[in-house]
Amino acid sequence: MPAALLYPLAALAEIVGCFAVWTWWRGASPLWLVPGLLSLALFAGLLALVEAGFAGRAFAAYGGIYIAASLAWMWAVEGQRPDLWDAAGAGLCILGAAVIILAPRAG
Repeated sequence: MPAALLYPLAALAEIVGCFAVWTWWRGASPLWLVPGLLSLALFAGLLALVEAGFAGRAFAAYGGIYIAASLAWMWAVEGQRPDLWDAAGAGLCILGAAVIILAPRAG
């Protein structure tokens, strides 16, 4: 599966898992932890599938995608539309992720 598909799926899984813990921490039922932990395990598994040669490089590139996905979550789930600065920052992060993961490398 290509990184262009794995990264967004991993970001969604991580955000769902973290949101479940965040919700529980703020007083919701402890049952929120069950899907949250499963989602975080799925996130780790998806990220491990990225072909990047080194875990650190895969994780670094993922960070840019996670930032953009978090802002999309904020808009879609939490009802808070990202502003121009959010969009500009996310664009820079995605560009940085693309440079890291798509750069030609020897070997």
